[in-house]
Order: sequence, then C-alpha cells, then structure tokens
Amino acid sequence: MDTGAAVVLAGILAFGGLLAVLAGVYGLRQARRVRETGVRVPALVKRRPEQPGEGPVLLLQFVTEDDRVMEVVCPVPPTRRQPLHDGDNILISYDPADPRDVAVQGRERLGLERAFAIGGATVVLLATSLLVVALAVR
Repeated sequence: MDTGAAVVLAGILAFGGLLAVLAGVYGLRQARRVRETGVRVPALVKRRPEQPGEGPVLLLQFVTEDDRVMEVVCPVPPTRRQPLHDGDNILISYDPADPRDVAVQGRERLGLERAFAIGGATVVLLATSLLVVALAVR
C-alpha cells in the first residue's frame, strides 16, 4: 500500500474512532448527570396501543416538580430479569431542565456507551499503529 493511501486511511479511521469515543463518553456523562442531579419520582408504566408495523411501546408517566404530567417513551426495554408490565410503578430520575430526559433507576444499561468508547479507542489505536507502520516503511 502506498504511504499516502495509508496515511489517508489512518486519518479516516482516527476520525471515526474519535467520533465513537466522543459519543460513548457523552452518553456516559449524560446518564451519570441525570442519575446524580436529576429529580427522583415514581413513574407509571403504560403500554401504548400498537400501531400497524410497529411493536409494543412502553411509556412512562410521571408528575414533575411543577405539577406537569409528562409521558415519555421508556428509555430501556423490559428484560426477562426485570420485566416492565403495564401498570407497574418504577423509580426514575428526570432532568428538571428537560423532563423528557429520564433515567430508570437500576436499569441504566450503560453497556452501549461503554462499547462505543472502548471500540472507538481501539480504532484510534489501530489508526495510530497503521500510521506508524506506514511512516516506518517509507
């Protein structure tokens, strides 16, 4: 492979990896911020009627500090270990500045954000290695 092509490929890989790292770190930061500084309230789990071509959607209904009733899509899917049924009451944290930004207590599921950060860092290391090898062969 030509040195110039390897440098361009390394640059593209590094840029993509940095974007993935930033996305993962931002997601982790947002989840932590809502969990630590958000307002904790109970929420009612509701199942929205299924639309054609769409699966079941769970909604969370809660009352904010200023007595607004909010209804948001549940940010986490039900699991076998922690099912969410219509009518269940769960504890959530919401951002007072934007009550649509919620975190379900005990079900944050941060694996995707961690995977983005780790995968992006791996791609950046791969790009750096490719750049070093390409310049050493030159």
